[in-house]
Amino acid sequence: MAEIKPLKAWRYNNELAKNMDELTSPLFDVVSQKQRDILYKNPLNSIHLSVPLGDTPALTAKHLLANWKSEGTILQDKLPGIYVYYQYFNLPGNPNTFCRKGFICHIRAYDWEENVILRHENTIPKSVNDRIELLAQTELNVSPTHGLYSDLDFELEKYMDEAITHPLYESEDYQGVRDVLAVIHDQAVIRKFIEKIKPQQIILADGHHRYEGSMEFKRTQQKNNPNHTGNEGYNFHLMYLTNMEADDLRILPTHRLLVNLPPLPDNWMEKVAEYFIIKPLDDWYSVPEVISGKPWAFGLILPKEAYKIRLKPECLDLMEWKFPKEVKELDLTVLHYFFIEKVIGIEGKNQRKSEHIQFERNFSACLEQIHDGKAQIGLITNDISMEQVKKVCLTGYTMPQKSTYFYPKAICGFLFSSIKEDEFQVPDYSGF
Repeated sequence: MAEIKPLKAWRYNNELAKNMDELTSPLFDVVSQKQRDILYKNPLNSIHLSVPLGDTPALTAKHLLANWKSEGTILQDKLPGIYVYYQYFNLPGNPNTFCRKGFICHIRAYDWEENVILRHENTIPKSVNDRIELLAQTELNVSPTHGLYSDLDFELEKYMDEAITHPLYESEDYQGVRDVLAVIHDQAVIRKFIEKIKPQQIILADGHHRYEGSMEFKRTQQKNNPNHTGNEGYNFHLMYLTNMEADDLRILPTHRLLVNLPPLPDNWMEKVAEYFIIKPLDDWYSVPEVISGKPWAFGLILPKEAYKIRLKPECLDLMEWKFPKEVKELDLTVLHYFFIEKVIGIEGKNQRKSEHIQFERNFSACLEQIHDGKAQIGLITNDISMEQVKKVCLTGYTMPQKSTYFYPKAICGFLFSSIKEDEFQVPDYSGF
C-alpha cells in the first residue's frame, strides 16, 4: 500500500515569483559546472539550497533556509494541497509538443524490502551521503523525486487538467521545457488521488539518491525517537508522480565516459574483439543512428577513431554475474560486464564507486570530452524502454547506475517541502 499525503509547500513570495525563471535550477545531479557558476550569482536562486557552497555546505544551506524563512523570501502555504505539475516539451526531429502530466505530494519513505517503492538503478554512495547530510541539517526536501503510478483509465487527469487552467507559475527552464504548477485544495478531490495511489507499487523513475537519503534519514530518526509513531515528518518524502501509461513518458540514453585510466596495452582492441563484432566508422556523428534499435550495440569513441561494437550473441552465456535473464540481457549490463569489466578491468563490485566512470547524456558533449582529452573512451548507448524498466523492477534486482534518463527532468525551485514537525503537520480541520 502506497500512502501519500497533501503538503503545505514553502514557496517564493509573490513578488519574487514574478521572476520565477531566475529562481529555478536543475536538479543537483544534472546541473553542470557552467550552469552552477551562473546560478550562484543570484543569492536567491534555489541552487543555494540544493547544491550549497562552502566548506560545510549542509550547514550553509541550514542557515540560509532559516534566513529565507525569517525574512519572508519563502512562505509556507496555509492549506495542504496536491500540487499539479505539467511539463510541455519537444524532441529533436519531432514536430509534436508533448506534455508530461503529474502531481507533487508527500509519500511515505518505504524501505526497499517493503516492496512498495520499486527501484531499478543502483546508487553512488557518496551522492547518497551528501543528500542525507543536507536533509539532516535542513529538514527540507528541496526538489521532488520522480515516481510512476498506473492509471489505465486516466481517472486523475480530469482533475489535474482543471487545476492547471489556474496556474501558480509558468516558467521556461534550462531544457527549453515549459513548466507549469497549480494546486488542488479540494478535500474530496485530494482523497481521490490518495485512493488511486493506495493499492499500488510505485516505480522510482528518477531521484534514487534523494529517495535513499530520505529512507536512511528516517531510519536514523526512528532509532533516536523512543516515542516514534510513524506519522512524524521524517517518515515522508517529496515525490512527483506521473502516469506510466501515458504516451508522453520519454527515457533517453545516458552514455559512459572512461577517464584517467592507466595506460592500456597496445593490443587492447584484441580483447574487445573477443566479445564484440567491431566495425570502423568514418562519420563519428552517425554513431547514434548506426546503433539505434540494435540490441547489445554500442558506439566506441576513441581520440582518433570511432567504431560500432556489437556483442557476439554466443558470448552472453559467458556472463558470470548472478542476475535473472531480464537484467542480463539489458544493453547496459552487457556493456558494464563485457567491456568495462572484462576489457578495461574495472570489476562490477567496484564500478559504483569508480572514479574512472562518468556519465553524460549529451552525445555531442561526449565527443567534445574525447577530442579535448578529458576522457579516453566514450561508450555510446541506446535508450531503454519503459517495459524493460517494469520487468527489472519486478525481479527485485537493479540496473547499472545511471541506466535511465527520464526526460524532461523536474526542476528545483517551484516549491519546497518541510519535514520539520511543526511545519509538516497539517491542521485538523483539513481532514488529513
